Amino acid sequence: MGILYGIVARGTVVLAEYTAASTNAATIARQILEKAPGNNDTHVSYSQDRYIFHLKRTDGLSVLCMADDSLGRRIPFAFLEDIHQRFVKTYGRAVLTAQAYAMNDEFSRVLSQQMEYYSSDPNADIINRLRGEMSQVKNVMIQNIDKVLDRGDRLELLVDKTANLQGNTSRFRKQARRFRSNVWWKNVNFVVVLIFILLIILYAVLAFICHGLALPSCLN
Repeated sequence: MGILYGIVARGTVVLAEYTAASTNAATIARQILEKAPGNNDTHVSYSQDRYIFHLKRTDGLSVLCMADDSLGRRIPFAFLEDIHQRFVKTYGRAVLTAQAYAMNDEFSRVLSQQMEYYSSDPNADIINRLRGEMSQVKNVMIQNIDKVLDRGDRLELLVDKTANLQGNTSRFRKQARRFRSNVWWKNVNFVVVLIFILLIILYAVLAFICHGLALPSCLN
């Protein structure tokens, strides 16, 4: 299922947001942003049933996502690091004064694309392993979401299974197309190599029959 929701905020001011499924993750995310302790840089995760909210806060800019717990922690935090870098590089100091949703029209598309990439592309984990950027994730603490939200404000996470199923089906189709494409190219490469080998064998036989590499007796 991967990453289902992503948000970029300055404090509690939401600058960009995207959700890949019908869910109330946005409501819970806002409560986390409001009640997560301290303003210092942090990497922290909050569990809610079988979903986990991952929060990265750096220099007052918070990037948060909700992911299926089967995705682990390294990939979601690699996603958050990627989104943070892209956001700061794109908007610079404008993030310090921007109004709510000022970057949403443009950057929600980036969130969507990167959520899809980190959720379904196996290269996402390989690339970030090679980068070695996420060593700090080893120290991330998993806390229950009830610890950051007051008991009286507890919200059950509601995820539309139909929407998730549609998302899974879409990802499966993309992976199937990618698999078929890889198989097709492997078959093409195999045929090309086979033809090349057969041509070499044919030339060797002709060279033997024609008494030389230049095929003298056959060409004369």
